[in-house]
Amino acid sequence: MLRLDLIRKEEKKYHDFCYENYKLFEEGSWLYKPVKAVMDLLSFFPNKENMQVLDLGSGVGRNIIPIAQELKDKNGKVICVDLLDSALEKLKLYSKEYKVEGIIETRKADIGHYVIDKNKFDLIVAVSTLEHVESDEVFEYVLKQMAVGTKKDGINCLIVNSEIEEIELETNKKLEAMMEINKKTEDMIHTLSRIYRGWEVLFQVVKPLEYIIGRDEKEVLLKTNAITFIVKKLDIHK
Repeated sequence: MLRLDLIRKEEKKYHDFCYENYKLFEEGSWLYKPVKAVMDLLSFFPNKENMQVLDLGSGVGRNIIPIAQELKDKNGKVICVDLLDSALEKLKLYSKEYKVEGIIETRKADIGHYVIDKNKFDLIVAVSTLEHVESDEVFEYVLKQMAVGTKKDGINCLIVNSEIEEIELETNKKLEAMMEINKKTEDMIHTLSRIYRGWEVLFQVVKPLEYIIGRDEKEVLLKTNAITFIVKKLDIHK
């Protein structure tokens, strides 16, 4: 529990700093633009009215605000879940700035304990958030919740980090990765495939990524294998 508290303290510090010092959709940080794979999902729902979308770990709206703009004139509704006050406060401000506040609803919650209504959503998005739940058991619980909460022909879009490493740049010292779930890439893919057995895999790719982040005022190289896993629900009972 002490390790979990430490990780969440560090992640809060990092994200609070980013949300306060970098502006959404401006160059200079990862908030600059939405993930292309997420935006491409809308092509699976051409001209769909009343679309229901859930974003787990929405942050300040990097991915969901562009989606909300597309749904604005189609009676769509978006629910954004995040644990950080700083994220939700900024999300509300950006929603007004981009004129989508009428279709975005926010929920403050740990996604590991958020209950998803059955067969409610056409699209559920979870970008770099599932690895922040507190245990492997909770990780699988959330995946199952997402599956149950998806309508027939609905889509789940997951981007999950695996084999995460943190290296202090000044000393080249390998640090303990500040990540609650840190599976081997192969094991993570196996878990996703098992939970979503019976779904159609629309897209799956592993992409090695590197970022420079701050930890205790020191520059740290974060290395990860990011898994993009996009699946479509074929059977209402799956």
